[in-house]
Amino acid sequence: GQQQRVAVARALVFEPQLVLMDEPLSALDKQLREQLQYEIKRLHHDLGITIVYVTHDQTEALAMSDRVAVFHQGRIQQIDTPTQLYERPANAFVAQFIGSPPMNLLPVQALGPGQLQLGSRRLTVEGPLAEVLATQAGHSLTGGLRPEHFRLAPATNRNLRAEVSHSEALGNEQLLTCRLEEGDHLVQVRVGPEETLPPGSTVHLEVDPRGWRVFDGAG
Repeated sequence: GQQQRVAVARALVFEPQLVLMDEPLSALDKQLREQLQYEIKRLHHDLGITIVYVTHDQTEALAMSDRVAVFHQGRIQQIDTPTQLYERPANAFVAQFIGSPPMNLLPVQALGPGQLQLGSRRLTVEGPLAEVLATQAGHSLTGGLRPEHFRLAPATNRNLRAEVSHSEALGNEQLLTCRLEEGDHLVQVRVGPEETLPPGSTVHLEVDPRGWRVFDGAG
């Protein structure tokens, strides 16, 4: 770890125009890694140098970068800002690669403008995607939802009934893994730390109609 820190300092001390960093923080513990992330970002801002930063840690990539290139099998899948990668992934690979936990992917069918079908349930889609679905009516697609795009809700016909498989306490939130009654699919859902939902509990999930991302058969 000390050798790695010295190597980073040596690379930056002469204020070069371009620096390539190949997993520069991989040997460091979490607290020190976060401290050095801050220092590298500060130096990048103060010195105005360009840094090409290679990492397998997506959290590090999103925290450190102005723009991120996501590779898969030697090919660039998307180059974009961290926010756009998370909110508007270019394909299903990026959707599942970026985000912790990854995007939930579900088999759906387009019914027309603003309508998707999951199993026997018709679900509403709002926003720019709603009109795009008009051109996909009758097609089988993959619908994507981030864990924060589900909300615990009352038992109504428009909400999805599910059973809690297990929960993971993360301090300021909980991550629920739930099995949907429709199609037996597992999804991950963010909820508040105050919720008490042991395994086997039944919940009803409301889907944010603006949260959908949809991918075709090629991903």
